[in-house]
Amino acid sequence: MPIDTEAQFTDVYRAHYEDVLRFVRRRAHPMNVDDIVGETFLAAWRRRRELPENPRPWLFGAARNVMLNANRGMRRQAALVVHIQQAAATADVDDPAVDATAEVDSRIDLVAAWRSLPPADQEVLALHVWEELDARDAATVLGCTRAAYAMRLTRAKRRLAGRLSPTAPASSVLSLTH
Repeated sequence: MPIDTEAQFTDVYRAHYEDVLRFVRRRAHPMNVDDIVGETFLAAWRRRRELPENPRPWLFGAARNVMLNANRGMRRQAALVVHIQQAAATADVDDPAVDATAEVDSRIDLVAAWRSLPPADQEVLALHVWEELDARDAATVLGCTRAAYAMRLTRAKRRLAGRLSPTAPASSVLSLTH
């Protein structure tokens, strides 16, 4: 059932919106329902010429995929937090020249600062630090220009540094941002 006009799509939307909404409400957090339904119908609009005669199952499948993608994103976010916590727990206590208490404190500050960053800043920093992507490749991942990525990275580093306590040594920021 290829959809060629906006009016045809509107008819499909009106016919199936409530069903998709109920489907998502039973499976997703209430805070995410509207976004998931919106993304589902956006996918339907983009693939409107490929929709089957009965689009309802296709819409349910698309909604399921949107939910799975959202869950993967949340798991990746949680994994980054765990990775930072593990990094914070590995202070070098064997080196007598290193004040272990200060090192642990600075790493705890870093974890708290990381958690307070917006997800977009965390993503930019993670691509730089953990994925070790150069600016061109990271920009490709984010779907932006290299210059835009470089600006986002610079701003994210500044926000991270600004959230660290004023007594935190600069070395703790640099060790996790290079």
